[in-house]
Amino acid sequence: MAFALPRIQHLLQITRFWNLLIIAVAQYFTVAFLVDPKLLFDWHLAVLSASTMIIAAAGYIINDYYDVKIDLINKPERVVVGRGISRRYAILLHSALSTVGIMFGLVLNWKIGVMTFFSVFMLWLYSNTLKRMPFVGNFVVALLTSGSIAILWLLYPFAGKTNLAIYTLFAFFMTLVREIIKDMEDLKGDNTFGCKTLPIVWGLRRTKNLIYLLTFTFVASVFLIDGLLEPLPMLYFSAFLFAPVAWLMIRLVRADTKKDFYRLSQLCKVIMVLGIFSMALIR
Repeated sequence: MAFALPRIQHLLQITRFWNLLIIAVAQYFTVAFLVDPKLLFDWHLAVLSASTMIIAAAGYIINDYYDVKIDLINKPERVVVGRGISRRYAILLHSALSTVGIMFGLVLNWKIGVMTFFSVFMLWLYSNTLKRMPFVGNFVVALLTSGSIAILWLLYPFAGKTNLAIYTLFAFFMTLVREIIKDMEDLKGDNTFGCKTLPIVWGLRRTKNLIYLLTFTFVASVFLIDGLLEPLPMLYFSAFLFAPVAWLMIRLVRADTKKDFYRLSQLCKVIMVLGIFSMALIR
């Protein structure tokens, strides 16, 4: 037992268990409040959620596999590959999980199977190449994260597309902002190994300006949707989304250390969870 426990801890760490749990909660909340609560016990949803979590876990593993040297500078205390888990075991686990995730998708229908295959490929390409390029890697991660909500259209084509579009948009923008902030946090290690992320190419000031623009675009989109397409719980949004986003922007203005950017990244995650909870208020 003393030997097995560290291995379990390392597996939970390398697959970002709590992030996987958030993905599952987001999908189940979407179905419960935006699609049809009667479908919560639908086996198709369980398989889709399992597929999404498995593929995301595989993505985290391959990302850590390629980023060992960078992470030894940026986050040395969180490095697992090469320490708690061997590199060979990590790549085998990634391959196995990716295969299972795609197979689960194919069980549901060929469209979901294609999307899961695309996700696996893009996660590998991101870890291998795209994350070292300015903005492209951030965009891909945001696209794949929002895709975990959008994919429900393929499972339940009768679902209300307006509400799903709202939260797909929310997931995209908040993930994009968080990924850019994480690049600001990891600037030192990324620069050491020749990455060309936005903070390295543009500098912190111009990168912050882009985040301000993205955040304004997101907030403006919410008001536009509320006024033209679908009534939204604006009182909740104001208290639990817009206020934290405003605080995020205020903190970003003065942020200039690795610790500052780490805290902002965690705040983005909190805002995303609050956004998931707001689904319960959509009618």
